[in-house]
Amino acid sequence: MKRFLPLFVLLAWSGLNAAELLPVERQVAEAVKSPQVTVVHFWAPWCSNCKNELARDGWSTFIGSNPEVKFIFVTVWHNEDGRALLEKNGVGAQGNFQLLLHPNAARQGDGRMTAFMGMPVSWIPTTWIFKDGQLRYAMNYGELHFPMLQQLIRDSADKW
Repeated sequence: MKRFLPLFVLLAWSGLNAAELLPVERQVAEAVKSPQVTVVHFWAPWCSNCKNELARDGWSTFIGSNPEVKFIFVTVWHNEDGRALLEKNGVGAQGNFQLLLHPNAARQGDGRMTAFMGMPVSWIPTTWIFKDGQLRYAMNYGELHFPMLQQLIRDSADKW
């Protein structure tokens, strides 16, 4: 059954009606249709793993080193977008960066966001890579190692 889960998730996402999506989901769904590689990163300002990724010029250097890639950060499980923390760590001024706030601020319980565009989000940070409207890679649990992310972006840019 586990072998078929990615296929099920992709089919579920591709079959969603745009009217069923929240405005932030529609905005991201439209952005990832691009032939440009797009990284969608779910994060929260209180999350220690997210803070670790920001520290030591992590995301700021990575975003700046990949101007051909679009980066969309979606703040989740928090009631403000976290722009101040991002700016403190050099993220936000890059031309290939966009910050969005998911409207559901609940971190726990029934109000907690558990899916985005029909795909599960059970942990943050979560990072997805899209190209041509297709999900190429999904890292759904924990901090990223930037050399690994760089390889996945290169692989996503290749013609399949």
